[in-house]
Amino acid sequence: MPSAPVLKKVCPFIPAGEDVLVAIAFYEQKLGFKKQWQDSDVPELALVARDGIEIFLQKNPDSSIAEWTLLRIEVKNIEALYQEYLSRDPVEGRANRVLIHPNGALEHKAWGSQEFSILDPNGVCITFYEFLGMT
Repeated sequence: MPSAPVLKKVCPFIPAGEDVLVAIAFYEQKLGFKKQWQDSDVPELALVARDGIEIFLQKNPDSSIAEWTLLRIEVKNIEALYQEYLSRDPVEGRANRVLIHPNGALEHKAWGSQEFSILDPNGVCITFYEFLGMT
């Protein structure tokens, strides 16, 4: 009897605005991803990765699509990732952060996770989360 199918990972395509190179630079410089591939010198599609996470950045100048795009990425040691991202945020003071979402500071949620959110340059919201007490 064949074994049951297993879903292994998801690789979302997210809107990267008009200039995919700007999006690539943000994901590399601010979020610690590395470009794996792009389709041309002036790309319309690129792949960035960090650890086991892969994200396709796709040219799409429609900001309303980006503003409605949300990703959740599970993390191990979320407090260290939060500190890493705070160190890459050039503005001093919690209320003036550029990278961390204005309402997305690291906090414990009622459903048992600790999480924070960032906004990419196109308005895509990415929430990083870790369930407490889980390995």
